[in-house]
Amino acid sequence: MTNRFDGKVVLITGAGSGLGQASALQVAKEGAKLSLVDLNSSSLEETKAKVLEAIPSAEVLLITANVTDEKAVESFVNQTVETFEKIDAFFNNAGIEGKQSLTEEYGTEEFQKVVDVNLNGVFFGLKHVLKVMHKQGFGSIVNAASVGGIRGIGSQSGYAASKHGVVGLTRNSGIEYGQYGISIKAIAPGAIMTPMVEGSLKQIDPENWEEAGKQFVETNPMKRFGKPEEVGYLVAFLLSDQANFINATVIPIDGGQSYKY
Repeated sequence: MTNRFDGKVVLITGAGSGLGQASALQVAKEGAKLSLVDLNSSSLEETKAKVLEAIPSAEVLLITANVTDEKAVESFVNQTVETFEKIDAFFNNAGIEGKQSLTEEYGTEEFQKVVDVNLNGVFFGLKHVLKVMHKQGFGSIVNAASVGGIRGIGSQSGYAASKHGVVGLTRNSGIEYGQYGISIKAIAPGAIMTPMVEGSLKQIDPENWEEAGKQFVETNPMKRFGKPEEVGYLVAFLLSDQANFINATVIPIDGGQSYKY
């Protein structure tokens, strides 16, 4: 096992499940000290338990916070620095899918809710972590975009709009901060079998969501869902020093889904 994160501090939002949890496990196995943030405190405890089961000596800070509250974001960034003295890497991951409907029927409040979490939350995280990294003169950030941020996806206008915004923030901030030793990139996952994707399938067909999933993966060149740990491997690489020259870009991890259209 490599130790790319020995002595390094990794901050992860949305760490209570799915991609955040898988990424936390992976970087912890490679030596990282973790600052884990989620709105759900019990989910955070579950992630910590899994980390400590795999790496009993791991250092793990848990912070319950809402990424749509800028003061809360500033606070968890400061708590991380106060505890570990720095932030080497940041997986800016917290997000929600929102409801599915045609754009003309998409609720304005629902649209705003999705944008608040997926775009404003990412912006707040970038803003306050970049203050730390700019002062340090180093750092790596991975923002969670989506296949829905590089092409359209039907019935999810709020989600697609917010993730396109994440792509724009990533490219813009990468251009701004590369000169300061900070690399910023985004990942664009396709259908990864997480609680979020399961919830999306249940919106399509509450009674037979697993069958809906089987039909959905038939449109993917690899004919399957991705696994959270597969995204965790990619996130760990992108947060590591090995990926420092990858900047201001978006990397799909979707089995080829985004290139079919």
